[in-house]
Parts: sequence; structure tokens; C-alpha cells
Amino acid sequence: MDAQAVLRGLDPEQRAVAEAVSGPVCVLAGAGTGKTRAITHRIAYAVLTGRVKPQNVLAVTFTNRAAGELRGRLRGLGAPGVQARTFHAAAYKQLLYFWPRTVGGEPPRLIESKFALVADAARACRLSLGRTELRDVAGEIEWSKVTQTRPEDYAAAMAKQGRKPPLDVVDVARLYVMYEELRRERNLLDFEGMLEITAALLAEYPEMARAVHDQYRYFVVDEYQDVNPLQKLLLEGWLGKRRELCVVGDPSQTIYSFTGATPGFLLNFTAEYPGAEVVRLVRDYRSTPQVVRLANEVLKNAPRRLELVAQRPDGPEPSLSSYDDELAEAQDTARKAAKLIAEGVPPREIAVLFRINAQSQAFEQAFADADVPYVVRGAERFFERPAVREAVVRLRGAARSGGDAELDGMGLAHQVRAVLAGCGFTDRPPEGAGAVREKWESLAAIAQLAEDLAAAEPDAGLPRFTAELEERAAAQHAPPLEGVTLASLHAAKGLEWDAVFLAGLADGTLPIVYAVTPEQVEEERRLLYVGITRAREHLALSWAQARSPGQRRNRRASRFLDGLQALGGAARAAAPPPARAESTARPGLSRGPLPCRVCGRSLLRAVERKLGRCEGCPAELDEALLEALQDWRAATAAVEKVPVYVVLTDATLQAIAEQRPSSRAELARVGGIGAVKLEKYGSAVLALCRGEEPGETFVAAP
Repeated sequence: MDAQAVLRGLDPEQRAVAEAVSGPVCVLAGAGTGKTRAITHRIAYAVLTGRVKPQNVLAVTFTNRAAGELRGRLRGLGAPGVQARTFHAAAYKQLLYFWPRTVGGEPPRLIESKFALVADAARACRLSLGRTELRDVAGEIEWSKVTQTRPEDYAAAMAKQGRKPPLDVVDVARLYVMYEELRRERNLLDFEGMLEITAALLAEYPEMARAVHDQYRYFVVDEYQDVNPLQKLLLEGWLGKRRELCVVGDPSQTIYSFTGATPGFLLNFTAEYPGAEVVRLVRDYRSTPQVVRLANEVLKNAPRRLELVAQRPDGPEPSLSSYDDELAEAQDTARKAAKLIAEGVPPREIAVLFRINAQSQAFEQAFADADVPYVVRGAERFFERPAVREAVVRLRGAARSGGDAELDGMGLAHQVRAVLAGCGFTDRPPEGAGAVREKWESLAAIAQLAEDLAAAEPDAGLPRFTAELEERAAAQHAPPLEGVTLASLHAAKGLEWDAVFLAGLADGTLPIVYAVTPEQVEEERRLLYVGITRAREHLALSWAQARSPGQRRNRRASRFLDGLQALGGAARAAAPPPARAESTARPGLSRGPLPCRVCGRSLLRAVERKLGRCEGCPAELDEALLEALQDWRAATAAVEKVPVYVVLTDATLQAIAEQRPSSRAELARVGGIGAVKLEKYGSAVLALCRGEEPGETFVAAP
């Protein structure tokens, strides 16, 4: 690709970023405005015009996933030699290289978690702490180290910042001192210490500084609003007295101040670098005008905000719903997600976001009851799963050997599926859930990734695909799994979906109850803004008036929703979903437990509610009907290009084969058959129950 080709397709502001090849440059980039596109094109343009050599560029970001994405885009733009790393990865590489040349001896061992060491420190201080308290103290030590707060200054710093310590400030300071003593005794190094020592060595050893300055001459820092004082200290060591620095950020997305991050470095960039070029990216290519309008309105009184300008066509208006309790909120969210899936939105393009991880439990249960597939962000790392490791090994072996002769002439997607078949992968998902289903989902995600790569690069083969897998594994950049994402608002930063449900928007949760200072409350408001701007098209906001059924309904909607014209002018208590007639009510959404149709016992488990009976109770299963239903479902899923369980789940098919409904009313009473599925598949299923051909199933237009 030539230099001018890199500039094609950029909007005027993105092009201004790309052409600003000399620093200092500050890019203020709103959500969805293409900041990654702008900065990668800037780097590629600088490389292709000869302004800088790729090996002299260091692009710094905050997550391995983001660094991997930067490298992938730069490779596609003709700048494959650029180093894109996190602050920690770059510092660790330098520290390991220069330690023998500076300090000498055995370098400290890096620890990924402070928990065990904090627990040892607590025992040494004769303090009895639970797991939650130990975790909170570890967080306080991390905050203290990144803000360069020493133990003797901890109490004063807490008072100044308005932070509430998890323990008495004296005890936290004692633990901090003991933690550091134990860490040094055991020759251990935590992530903050790694940054601090690297910065100190750059300051103390001129030869190390010269080597680093010779290697890296051109710096780009993404998400600059999240830089903390310790990272800023290291960045200054990398830069020296040079000014070749481009920073990118959005003060409206500052949501990590509790970790020591501060937007001050971004907001004061022009004061620190007089004459710096400033470019504002405000064209929002991600979200519909309706979503953008709400996002702008939430921050309408925030100083130095970026007013987003929507570039997409109109979409549905955001909705606001109120519920009696959190159970009802979770159940109706699952119902709405199921409806979107039935209308053609892939499950992986739907997310439910909440303020704290503890809110996940209700949604996990509701989605399981509704048989809607889901994944919890932050669970086991994808590339560490045994099934994934085995698949990668097999694919790597097939790539080295040139592939099976039988695969010659087949496209990449077919080759990958053939290799995965050796791991037990099939086109049809297994019966039931649990580990077997999780393995299938993991292998299906790899197969889908192969299809995506084949579509983007038609000539790609197994070697290219395995290289992609290895790079993603190194960056922990997992492919999207086929399920609705459940995640905290903080974990959702940097991601986006077609449909987003923002749940639990009650005062005391958002803003969180311990946000007491004006600065803390405004950060909570920005957290809502981040959640809103994750949505491309569908956006639903909700809150519950009580935590559990039967409790006093004394909550109020989040103060951030008051007076929002994009939501109808006020956070009124929206009416709960209308009750449906008994003939169309879904068991998963009922208020109380259903009785078993055989013995009458209350059904508590999701699979039992689907079957309408206890698992141990006898039932007549029409095996021929079940087989016919499975064949019809597979054919329907192939036409709709969705996994078979999106059509109807295994439990629902079994319930149909047991109950053999003869009318639409009887079919509607089967667990897993809601109004949408009844309209879409009812005629075909009833025809099969009568022993007839199902005919043509209605498929919604994409």
C-alpha cells in the first residue's frame, strides 16, 4: 500500500490526524469516532512517507487486546514492524534486557496478583482479614503505588482524595509497609514496581536511556485519559527531551480514577507541550442518532466534553423500563434479548451491562431459564481452555504438514472445520449444557473466526490462520462466543454491540452509594455515558424498585435519568410488561414455581420448567416425532444461518415430543415457546406433531 492510499476513505478530521506526522499532537476522540483508524493510519502514513522507520515506533495502549488490534491493523496498512504494546509489556521487556547490564544478578520474579502477599502481610501484622478485605487492601496498595503515595503519606492522601479506606488508615499503612518488606525479601516484583524500577533505571543509567531513545523515537499513546502518574513518569523516561508524542483520548470516558488514572495529563497536554496540534474527532460512526442524542444529553453540563455528531441512519428510540424487583427486570431483559435473537440479531451482538459484578447472578439465572445463550465477560480466558489448546495444536500441526491431501482445494473454513472434527466438533451442538456444550461453543468460535478471516482474506490458508490464532492468544484477544454478553460497565469499555441493555440504573447503584464527592458522582455519570455509547442500534435502560419480590419498593431511578428528553422527559416509573394470557405465558417468566404435570411438585430447575415435569417423573416420549423435530430444526437453522439452539432448544423439542400439542394454545404452553417463536415456527411444529410435512417456515427479513 502506498502513502496516498492510506489517506483514502478518511474523513477530514481523521485525515488531519494522519497527516500530522510530527508531534506533539493531541487527538480528542469521542466514542465511536474512529480513533483507532485515525492513529493507525497516522503511523502507517509516517512510515510509508519515510518520516520514521517502523522499528522506531512505540504505540502504547492499556490492554493486550487493544495492542493486538493495533498490530493487526498496522500490518494490513503496510507497517508490520511497528511495536504496539501495553505499558507493562513494554516496561517488562526493557527491564529483562537491561537488568543484567545495570543492576546485575537474578532479576525479581514478577507476580500477577498481590492477594497471597497481602495475606502474608496481614498475618505478619496479626490482622484477621477476609478475602474481600484482602482484595480491597491489595487495591489500595496498587492505588498508592501508581499515585506515588508512600505509606507515611497514605492517610493524608486518602483525606485529600475523598477516598474511603476498606480498613482503618493506620492498618492499611501498616499492611502496605509489611507488603513491601515481604516483596523485597522474596525478590518479587509487582506490576507497579516494574514500571517504577524501569523509570528509575532510565533516570539512573544514561547508557540505558540512550539505548531506549535510539530504539524508540516516535510515540503514540492511546486512551491517554487513563494514564496514571506512574505511567506518565515512565513515558517521560522513554521520551527524554523529545516531543515526538501523539496522545489520543476522551475526557468523557474517564472512569478509572479509583485506580489512580487521571484525565489531567490529557486536558493539560497543550500547557505541557506549547504549540501542540489538537484535532477533535466528533463524527460518530458507531451509533444511531437516537443513541447519540441520549449520550450527548447525559453529559450536556460536563465541561470540555465532545459533542458527538451521528453519521448513521435513524434507528429505534432508546427505552426506559421500571420493574417491581430485580428478578422481574432480569426475566424481562432475557425475554427482550430472546425476541431480538428471533428477529435476527446474533446473540454475540447483544450485551447486558451493569454497575457491579454481583448484579450478574440474576441475569445468569434469567437467561438460563429462558434458554438464551450467554457468556460472562471476565470468566476463564478463552485460549487457556483445554479444548482450545488442543484445537490450536492440531491446526498448527496441519499447517506445518501442508494439510491433509483430502483438504486440498477446500477453502479455509472447510479445512479448519475438518481439523476441528478431530477434536470432536460437529455441525450440530450436543444435547444439554455443561462442559460438553462449552467445548462445542469454543470450537464453534474458532470455526467462525476461520470464516471471518476467509471472507476478509480469500487467499488465506492454514498457516495464516494459525498465525492469527497465535497472535490472538498472545494478546488474549478471544473471538466472540455465540452468546449474549453479561458484563460490568467498566469491563465493557472499548467494546460495542448492536443491542445493549443497561440494567440496574437505580440511585445507590448508579451512582454507586459510596460516590460522595462531586468528582466521584460525575465519574459515575461518565460511566453511564460509556454504557450508552456501547450500543450501535438498540438501547434499553431499566431499573428495579426493589431488590427482591415482596420487598418494599422504595428505590428511585438514577438521578442521571432525570429530565432526559431522549427518554421522554423524565425517569418516570414505566409500567411493567403487560401480563399475557395464560395460553401464551412462558414458564421462565412466571411469578411463582410451576407444578409438575405428573406429580404436582413445584418445578424449580430451568430444565424441569421447560419439560413441564420433574426429570425423574415418567413421561411418554414420541421418539419418531423428536427425530423429525431435530431434522426440521437443523434445516431451519441452516436456512437462517444460526446455531440450532437459537431456533428451539433441546429441552423444548423434548417437551414437544412428550406433550404432542395439537393446537396453538397447547403449543404456547410448552416451555421455550414465546409469542415470536409461536408465530415463526408454530405451523411447522404443529404439522410435525400431526405427522405431516412442516412446509415452509417463516423467516424474518434481515
